[in-house]
Amino acid sequence: MKKITAIQVQKNNPNRVNVYLDGEFAFGLARIVAAWLQVGQMLGEEKIAELQAEDSRERAMQQALLFLSYRARSENEIRKNLSKHEIPDAVIEETLERLRREGFADDKKFASAWVENRSTFRPRGRRALALELRQKGIDDHTIESALEGIDDEALAYEAGQKKARKLRGQEWTEFRKKMSEFLARRGFSYSDIAPIVKRLWNEAHAEGEEQIIDDEEIA
Repeated sequence: MKKITAIQVQKNNPNRVNVYLDGEFAFGLARIVAAWLQVGQMLGEEKIAELQAEDSRERAMQQALLFLSYRARSENEIRKNLSKHEIPDAVIEETLERLRREGFADDKKFASAWVENRSTFRPRGRRALALELRQKGIDDHTIESALEGIDDEALAYEAGQKKARKLRGQEWTEFRKKMSEFLARRGFSYSDIAPIVKRLWNEAHAEGEEQIIDDEEIA
C-alpha cells in the first residue's frame, strides 16, 4: 500500500491533477476521477490500476467530445483521432460504444447530414459523394442509403448556375469545355453534364444575340 502525500492541480491543465505517493510523483488523473481522493489515503496496486484505467476512459471521452465540437464526425474519424492521441485500442472501442449510446456517433446520421450539406452548399454527383463518404470510413450499404433519392441532374444544374455566371462572355466552345470540366470534377457523369451545359448556355443567352445551341451542336 502507498500513501497519497499530495494532490496538485497541473499548471498547464486545470482539469487534471498530479498524484504523489510516498512523497514522489506517481501519475496524473482527471479531476473528476480524482475527486474522491485525499491526502493521507492509502492506495493498493489494484486501486491504482483501476484509477488509471478510469482516467484513460475519461481522457478518451473528453478528447472525442472536443473533436466532435468542431463538426460531426464519422466513427472512423473519431477512431483515428483517438489513436493519434495514443488512446489504447480497447479504450477507443469502449469510447465509441459510449458515444453511440449517447447519440454522439452515428454513421447513418453522419452520412445523411454530409450528403444534405454538400447538396445545399457545394452540389456534387453521387460518384463524388460516395467517394467522400468512403474516405470517411463509411460502409457501402450506409452510403447507398444516404444517396437514395439524390437527383444528379438537378444537382448538376444547381452546381453549374454559379459557374455559368463566371463564364459570361465566353464563346460556346470555351463555355462548354470549362463547364463540362467543372461538373466532371464535381463527380457528374457525361450523360448528366451534356444536357445541363446546353441548358445553362441557353438560359444565359436566351435574351441575347447569341444563337441558342440545339441538340446537334452539343454532340
